[in-house]
Amino acid sequence: MITGGATIAQEAYDASLIPKNLLPYASAVVRNSEETVEVKALDNVVTTVKKAITVLNKNGNDLAHIAIWHNKNISIKSVKGVVYDAYGKKISKFSEKDFADVSAANNFSLFEDSRIEHYIPSVTDYPYTIAYEYETRSKQSLDFQDWRPNRYNNMAIEKSSFTFICKPDFNIRYKESNLPEKSVIANAGSTKTYTWHLDNVKAVKEEPYSPNPYSYTSSVKIAPEKFSYEGINGSFTNWRDLGKWEYDNLLVNRDQLPEQTVAYVKMLTKDITDPKEKARKIYGYMQQKTHYISVQVGIGGFQPFKAAEVDKLSYGDCKALVNYTQALLKVANIDSYYCIVEAGGNKVSMLDDFASMDQGNHVILCLPFKNDTTWLECTNQKIPFGFLGDFTDDRVVLACTPNGGILLHTPKYSTQTNIQSRKANFLITEAGVLSGEMETVFKGVQYNNRESLINSSETEQIKELNNVYPINNLDIEKFNFKQDKSIQPATTEYLKLTARDYASNNANKIYFLINAANRNTRIPKEIRNRQTDFYINEGYTDEDNITYTIPKGYHLEKIPLNVNITNPFGSYVAKMELRDDKLSYNRKLQLVDGTYGKDSYQNFVDFYEKVVNADNYSVTLVKN
Repeated sequence: MITGGATIAQEAYDASLIPKNLLPYASAVVRNSEETVEVKALDNVVTTVKKAITVLNKNGNDLAHIAIWHNKNISIKSVKGVVYDAYGKKISKFSEKDFADVSAANNFSLFEDSRIEHYIPSVTDYPYTIAYEYETRSKQSLDFQDWRPNRYNNMAIEKSSFTFICKPDFNIRYKESNLPEKSVIANAGSTKTYTWHLDNVKAVKEEPYSPNPYSYTSSVKIAPEKFSYEGINGSFTNWRDLGKWEYDNLLVNRDQLPEQTVAYVKMLTKDITDPKEKARKIYGYMQQKTHYISVQVGIGGFQPFKAAEVDKLSYGDCKALVNYTQALLKVANIDSYYCIVEAGGNKVSMLDDFASMDQGNHVILCLPFKNDTTWLECTNQKIPFGFLGDFTDDRVVLACTPNGGILLHTPKYSTQTNIQSRKANFLITEAGVLSGEMETVFKGVQYNNRESLINSSETEQIKELNNVYPINNLDIEKFNFKQDKSIQPATTEYLKLTARDYASNNANKIYFLINAANRNTRIPKEIRNRQTDFYINEGYTDEDNITYTIPKGYHLEKIPLNVNITNPFGSYVAKMELRDDKLSYNRKLQLVDGTYGKDSYQNFVDFYEKVVNADNYSVTLVKN
């Protein structure tokens, strides 16, 4: 596509030729994309990408960014490209020497052999078109990258195709999602070809509270039946087979420990009869002894360090620390499962009907106690025993066992358990000074709300607390934190505070905001003609109960605040009452996680508008 002459290029990449129906919400348009994967042998897979993208404005620059991953198993064979102006006239050309080659390691990795070659054109006149092609070769046939032609918001598709080529005896499974047409399969002598097309697709605009893009964008996932990975052959057609291969080839015989460590674990647990309490003791020992460092080497970054190495070095990545904890538990005759999970703030589960190697990025540990399954996060030295938090909660994971893979579901922290509960007693003077005490309890996934703050210096703690609470002139006289690290953990925060000029006094009237500690100020953006359903990832409950002692001889100027709203996605109650010199304020906000129809989104915006108005309600006290 790049080798044609200037006349052909001008005809192909003149921006005015883009169909008008593809322009709404688009910052870039894929003019043509051809991705091909050819499995020449189990240890020889060639991928070629040919793509032309017209960038319409500066918001589309990132969509013109070329990033090519490579490591010891994936090599880049060729790269070249051309940049055209709005009329399809060539501006410049580029090759691999113009790419920056940088490490893909994150800032907490000790070793990681993945690298990225990347390039983005330096063009400021819009629109422009970047057309490029590259080829890579991989020595493995286990893990194929998904085809996701419209994975990015604000990008339209004029023409896009994906072709998978293999020998007739190389069997694959594939999963198509949100595609208007099924694959076309062709057999031609010594090759079998699968082809997918996606043409004339409008851009998906950026929308708040959108669900997982996999639920509404197009994709194809491919998994082999037989494969080779770093010299290890295998086969699978389901999760049971894949988990068995991982256990037998990546995990088995990596749990040996030094004799002195075995003796110490036995001594540590000798007086404990309850297996769960034994596990708690061993987990605490592991947390105290080790620390987390990412190490993405070994068999594709999939195989953990041996337990003896972790015992010696006292560090490891998620895989190594889970394997090490398993080995320690085994000494106490406690069974556990090495579980692969897609971790992150968004809940993403293993597909129950499609097994593939690329569906996890983290490892946790499952202890299948009878009627009391317990989950452990082994990379966090401070997290309570049996608590996962929102990094891996409420999703399907793959447990690798001696009998094969099993799909399990991690615990769900619900709206009713993710609690922030606050009680405060304040005094307000006629001079406007606020003073008093406030205690807040955090439970469920909100347990971690103060975790980073707890481990900071006192100066940083006070600075951060001043940022957390919307109280002007806040002076924190005393504070402390307590953590209950039981199976249902809780963090308790206590503050003693004062704030001058919290209330204002004018013409025998006192004015102040009734919600001193937990005010919403942002309303979700209104979206006309919303395209996607709206999604709440994590539910929670916030409760605030505040009592103000006000100066004697004052009454309320207007009817007390009294708001009560209920929707499928949440509820909100805010009430106040004055009795003598005691003004009570009770507030409860609940959000319920889940996916809701796009037609409900305006109700969600209206709901938050009412919440914001009520949260910022100003009390007016009038002197009798």
